[in-house]
Parts: sequence; C-alpha cells; structure tokens
Amino acid sequence: MKFLEAIFGNIWVQRCFWSLILILFSFLVYHIVARFLNNKEKKNSKILSSKKNKTFIRMLKSIIGYGLGIFTFLVILQIFGINVTSMLAGVGIASIVIGFALQDAMKDIFRGFDIISDGYYEIGDVIKFGENTGQVQSISLRTTKIQDINTMNIVSIANRNINQVEVVSGCIYIPIPLPHELKVEKAESIVHEIVKLLAKHDGITDIKYQGITTLADSSIDYQIVVTCDPINKLQIRRDCLRTIVTTLESHKIHIPYSQLDVHTK
Repeated sequence: MKFLEAIFGNIWVQRCFWSLILILFSFLVYHIVARFLNNKEKKNSKILSSKKNKTFIRMLKSIIGYGLGIFTFLVILQIFGINVTSMLAGVGIASIVIGFALQDAMKDIFRGFDIISDGYYEIGDVIKFGENTGQVQSISLRTTKIQDINTMNIVSIANRNINQVEVVSGCIYIPIPLPHELKVEKAESIVHEIVKLLAKHDGITDIKYQGITTLADSSIDYQIVVTCDPINKLQIRRDCLRTIVTTLESHKIHIPYSQLDVHTK
C-alpha cells in the first residue's frame, strides 16, 4: 500500500496518469462522434445530395479530429505545468517563422473549405490531376485522395492544387471513319444502326449522332457522343469501338487508313 502511495504521490506519475486519461477520453469522444456521423452518412439527406452529404460529413470528421488533437495537446501541456496562455501570447517572432513554415498547410486547409463550399468536386466524382485520373475517395482538411482508374493506386492531392484539377465529365466523343466512296445517306443509316445497338448497353445513359465532323484525307468522320458514368468511361469506350468495328464488318466496310502511293520510273 505504501508502495502505491509513494508511486501515485509522485507529481510526474500523476501528470502522466491524467494525460493518459485525457488522451483516452479524447479518443472515446472522437469514436462516438465518428460513429454518429457514419450513421448519418449512410442515410439519405433531404438537404444535401448524396455525394455532397458524404463529402461534408467526412470533412467534418477531419475537422473534429484535428480540433480534438490540438485541444488535447494544449491541455497536456497545461497539466505538465506549461502556461499555455502565456506561451500563446508570447510567441512573437516565433509565430511568424511558424506561419511561414506552415503556409502551405494553411493553403491546403482554406482550399479544403473552398472545395466543400463551392462544390468544386465531391466524393464519388472522377477528377484528373496531371497524369492521374481517378474517383475521389476522401476529402480531408489538407488532402484529396483518389483511386486511379488505370492503375487502381491511391493518389493524394494537396488541396492547394485545386486550380490544376479537372472534373471529368461522362461524355465520350467517338468519330466513326467511313470511306469517301460511301454515300452519305448509306453512311448515316449505318451510324444510326450503331447508335441503336449502343443504346441497349447497360452502362450508357444517353447516345446521340452529331453529324459529320471531319473531312479527312482517307475518310469522312461521322461523330457520336456517348454519356455514361465517368468511372466507366474507359470500358464504355472499348465496348463502343468494338460495336463499331463489328457493325462495319457485317456491312463489309473496311475502316479507312492512310496509304502512301509510291511511283517509280
């Protein structure tokens, strides 16, 4: 008993004990709040769209996590006898140095709020950044994480780079090259046949024939536009090209290609 009294009578043991209690309490609070928000995320919101609701809730969890972490750290400093109020009031030049060191982090945070408030993109959207194109998996205070649709890798994008991000639409513009020798009326009837076949595709929400777009050297291009979920664009494009090729084969029409005539003496 005296041994325990001696241990818990030590001021440093007491400080470590209360610090540990505070950390566990903060984790418990965050877990309860996160669980509550996760349940809200699963339900449909009457105010926000499904994507916007999910984006806002995940951003809110990130804010709460950062807030609890900072609060816990400051209270622990107070427990160990550091006057936090005086420390914050007397940072002086150090605050300027820290401000310059953290300016990129602050840009990320402010840009994170811009992403949410302006609805620039949301969780589930497909965006392009540099050579990476992927679906948004999460948006936090500092970063946006996407899963690249080509490699399936997770890519982190600093929120301050929002001006370099493109939101990918679900439209695919596909030219159908047909030979000059083919009459326009016949060519367009084949294109309409292709449109009808592609309209039956489960992944295609809309498809339209736009007309002649290019008079190339070896072909006339008849363009169609296909609308689908952006995440499926690559596969839908492959399916469309296959349908185009098989339809032209059934009509015994060869896809034109550039040829070079060589004349010799």
